[in-house]
Amino acid sequence: MTASARPTRQQLLDAHGKTVPDVIAHELKVLFCGINPGLYSAAVGHHFARPGNRFWPALFAGGFTDRLLSPVEEPELLTNGYGITNIVARGTAAAVEITPAELRDGAARLRRKVRAYRPRVLAILGVGAYRAAFGRPDAQVGPQDEMIAQTHLWVLPNPSGLNAHYQARELAKLFRELREASERAT
Repeated sequence: MTASARPTRQQLLDAHGKTVPDVIAHELKVLFCGINPGLYSAAVGHHFARPGNRFWPALFAGGFTDRLLSPVEEPELLTNGYGITNIVARGTAAAVEITPAELRDGAARLRRKVRAYRPRVLAILGVGAYRAAFGRPDAQVGPQDEMIAQTHLWVLPNPSGLNAHYQARELAKLFRELREASERAT
């Protein structure tokens, strides 16, 4: 199924627990990390695929891409030095279905992945998920003091359309700040 074909109700139900393959390569500029795939993304097999998710528009507005990409074009990110993974691989209807233990286990797997692939920056999309997964209850959006090997950590808001705390203009500004910082990171 492609991201342009809307999944049926049954396909969404069947997507529970499915995974979406990482878009990853060695030594990326930024590895974006979602909490976990939603059912829509798991059903179509592409990251941030649900209509209304603001990841792709924020990526474009932040200057990471020269045009607005669709989720099916996610492999094009690799040519620009960017990739996508998740803290927890299994698809759920809502992030609240992910247990604190799953987030901590996911953070341990993510640390191993980051050590193996060595991106300059790991950008976690969701401050609450970062706090729970990495045991940083006071973390805020932006650069973090913590590093994984030589990889800088950065936290961005969850780009879900359900996250009303951050509007498109502010998301674009935060993504732009990350892009500029990633270009300076060594």
